[in-house]
Amino acid sequence: MPGRQSRRSVLATIAALTSAGALSACDAGGASAGTSTTSTTRKTRITFWSALRGSQEVVDAFNRSSRTVQVDFQQVPSGNQGGYAKLSNAARAGNAPDVATLEYPQVPGFAIDGVVRDLTGLLSDTLRRKLLPQALALTTFDRKVFSVPLDVEPMVMHYRTDLFDAYGLQVPRTWDEFAEVAAAVRARGGERRAALFATDGGSHMAAFAWQAGARWFGTSGGAWNVSLADAPTRRVAAYWQRLIDRDQVFVNGVESRQSDAQIGNGLVLARFSGAWDAGAQMKARPGQKGLWKLAPLPQWDTSDPAVGTHGGSTFAVTRDSRHPEAAMEFIEWQVSHPDALRARLSSGASSQYPAVPGLVPVGSEAFDRTYYGGQDLYRLFDEQARTIRDGWVWGPRMTATIKVMQDGFARAGGGRGTVLGAIEAAEEGTMPDLRALGLATTRNST
Repeated sequence: MPGRQSRRSVLATIAALTSAGALSACDAGGASAGTSTTSTTRKTRITFWSALRGSQEVVDAFNRSSRTVQVDFQQVPSGNQGGYAKLSNAARAGNAPDVATLEYPQVPGFAIDGVVRDLTGLLSDTLRRKLLPQALALTTFDRKVFSVPLDVEPMVMHYRTDLFDAYGLQVPRTWDEFAEVAAAVRARGGERRAALFATDGGSHMAAFAWQAGARWFGTSGGAWNVSLADAPTRRVAAYWQRLIDRDQVFVNGVESRQSDAQIGNGLVLARFSGAWDAGAQMKARPGQKGLWKLAPLPQWDTSDPAVGTHGGSTFAVTRDSRHPEAAMEFIEWQVSHPDALRARLSSGASSQYPAVPGLVPVGSEAFDRTYYGGQDLYRLFDEQARTIRDGWVWGPRMTATIKVMQDGFARAGGGRGTVLGAIEAAEEGTMPDLRALGLATTRNST
């Protein structure tokens, strides 16, 4: 568009991701200004892309219920080389879908690139009140909302009750207590280890650091501040490095056959992941029914309990949408209506924690508690979600940042580096990407 401001000039005057709002608003003038969105005489058709299981069932239920809007759904591959690459390419060609699914770490990048639009004026007060504030905060930058949360996944601890009992172990409330568990298992457990340090777990490290008070990214003074190796992260890195050095944890990829064998053969006593993973565990290992329970994540300070998140998805309206109001009508129904969650759950067992807490009874009712010995997991998720630590901001190029970090973790697992070294390398590798975007940057690691 002629006269469009550069990212740098916009950032310098209104700060951070507000530039994305300016770009989206500018582009919207060509893509959707003056277009019809909903009509009382005919149905508006919108397009929706998602990799989430159950999306077709949700779309079918919405289409049956809506008198004004109809949704055409396309399942896309998950991951950066799948759906996200497809979305980026479609946006460059000017034919992105009306609604797209984004994981939280992807929202800033797609906002800065102008792929998704500022939804602040489209988000109803009713929906805003329903959403968990911590979830909405993760998609809000400088008071501008760029996507609407579907679920938010507090990290929790999954543990083998039979193995804890066999070794006489108590469920750890603190990370110091977990270190004692790790030492005891190493001394008496033979091949077993307390947990896995995931070499492909950049998102795990983010959640651990987030819980400890880290702020890897932030915006102030018209610039992006980068501080991956800040003091809380260094504390977390040193903690896991000690466990690695003492051979008290496995060190390999969590998305690997090796990890599957470790868990399947009962060699891992505890796992750390988002609430969603309880349902995934049920499907992946039905033979371990009755052997697992969930507990709050160990804390650094029990007087100030906090967690980070691990997983979760959001819905954005793209710059190319000619029907943004209709798109938001569909999004609001998807994230807040009980029938939408029931439709999604009809595709299979799920333990996702909805970003609208009012839907917790729907998820809880549908969830089969027998796998976890009757434990009320949704009560635990609800309690933990409300302790998600404020202030976390995902960076503009998290895919690249995490890749550099995980490359370093893999080297550390082979004794050719350290956990902290991998994090420092990720920070160093992030800076050129941000500058290439035309963003002003600062660094504040200690």
